[in-house]
Amino acid sequence: MVKTIAVLDYGSGNIRSAARAVEHAGAHVVVTHTPKEVLAADGLLVPGVGAFAACMEGLERVQGARMIGERLAGGRPVLGICVGMQILFERGVEHGVDAKGCGEWPGVVTRLDAPVLPHMGWNTVRAPENSKMFAGISPEDRFYFVHSYGVRDWEFPTDGLTQPPLVTWAHHGCDFVAAIENGPLWATQFHPEKSSETGQKLLRNWLGSF
Repeated sequence: MVKTIAVLDYGSGNIRSAARAVEHAGAHVVVTHTPKEVLAADGLLVPGVGAFAACMEGLERVQGARMIGERLAGGRPVLGICVGMQILFERGVEHGVDAKGCGEWPGVVTRLDAPVLPHMGWNTVRAPENSKMFAGISPEDRFYFVHSYGVRDWEFPTDGLTQPPLVTWAHHGCDFVAAIENGPLWATQFHPEKSSETGQKLLRNWLGSF
């Protein structure tokens, strides 16, 4: 059965290329910010390009954080990409602006400690062995990154009962979170839609996970 994926349109860039990539991976895509369509879709993709605070402002205009939360409360799949991943954390600090995020995960998005920024181009990632996101993807395969900010030195607090998320790391001057799998919530700092066949494999893995 062909799955319907809502690509959340909240004023951030990157929407059309993300929509085309998901269609190419085998899904039917609806670009929308209408709650009815967002909540009815089999999966929700949250893209993001630009500054953390600006993306959050756009998200709030369409009640995006509420829709993401409602989907996750019902165990419904969500995939965040680039800043669409970053806004899932508690806060982002960019250009001296400390902005509140969606708060799905604890943690703060900060500037990477690297001699050259932005981190732009192809890079490998270090995925956990039991990752569904990176199934069939080699450690030598590369993904396309464009960012100057990320989540560094992240440790997920656990009470011993809650299953911690699977975290994939990458390195550019410092280690940073490259991807997360947390039940129905997946996210990538890199752009799978710009990552050629390797990105397509990842998107197909996502579509096959629900």
